[in-house]
Amino acid sequence: MTDNAFAFGLGVGTRNRDGQWLEVFFPQPLLQPGAALTRAAADLDSDCALDSGQLQTLGTALSDAGETQQAALVEQLRASARPAVAVLLREDSAPGNVPEAYLKLHLLSHRLVQPHGTDLQGVFGLLPNVAWTDQGAIDLKELPQRQLAARLRGQTLEVSCVDKFPKMTNYVVPAGVRIAHTARVRLGAYLGEGTTVMHEGFVNFNAGTRGAGMIEGRISAGVVVGEGSDLGGGCSTMGTLSGGGNIVISVGRECLIGANAGIGIPLGDRCTVEAGLFVTAGTKVNLLDDTGMPAETVKARELAGKSDLLFRRNSTTGAVECLTNRSAVALNEVLHAHN
Repeated sequence: MTDNAFAFGLGVGTRNRDGQWLEVFFPQPLLQPGAALTRAAADLDSDCALDSGQLQTLGTALSDAGETQQAALVEQLRASARPAVAVLLREDSAPGNVPEAYLKLHLLSHRLVQPHGTDLQGVFGLLPNVAWTDQGAIDLKELPQRQLAARLRGQTLEVSCVDKFPKMTNYVVPAGVRIAHTARVRLGAYLGEGTTVMHEGFVNFNAGTRGAGMIEGRISAGVVVGEGSDLGGGCSTMGTLSGGGNIVISVGRECLIGANAGIGIPLGDRCTVEAGLFVTAGTKVNLLDDTGMPAETVKARELAGKSDLLFRRNSTTGAVECLTNRSAVALNEVLHAHN
């Protein structure tokens, strides 16, 4: 067996009363761990859970392998009553259980892999719906009893949401970002340094930004936004869940999607979509010549990925038009100066 591996994670998780995993927190996930660590973790159980004896054995093996940070993490896990978790992914294949899925989501939010940089096939169906509360993740079948128990203590169990994915900031806060409403960024989002996500912005899993940008709209699953781009308030990008669809929607560098606009095609660099205009693959677009007159009509899919385009709607005829965008979008530097 080869000593190469795709990823490794040690963490602490939550299980329901039947022993099924609800979520896992990996504080120090590793991409392409060294051969010594891979050998030390080679005998881990396939169900990912570790008892006290296994933790001690793993800690000793990691220390002998010179993996001091991971060995120190093992010692912290040994001191906790929470269920300890270890995941070794030999290869980048579709996740087979909840801990494996959570490790891959952590890799994305820790910026160890970029969106579409790891196999997430089936992850949406693999993860359970969970009540995310101020007392942690709770199985929905167990929620009523937990709510009653809290009331009997004179307390209220606060349920912030019911979802498959938790908010990213409860697991990792990447350096150099601003997030005005943390519930709107899911674990598995990739936020490049310098990104600002405003209150109405949203970033799904396996999606995100490559660098500084202003996000006031929606980055759907699978969508990647280039550095220096601005997604205006209420705008949207048509995404696909992992494994779905054939066209990956993306936004290039220094683009502007206006307020309440949207795209169903990938944009190249320095493109602008007028506020309120939604451009789908089948949208008929009049291409304007140098005199501003329509020269040709095409479907928007034929313009996918091309740079320096301005999409607008003719205010007289209502026709969608496209012309060369002569001025690149320059974000307000003051907005990003103090991330």
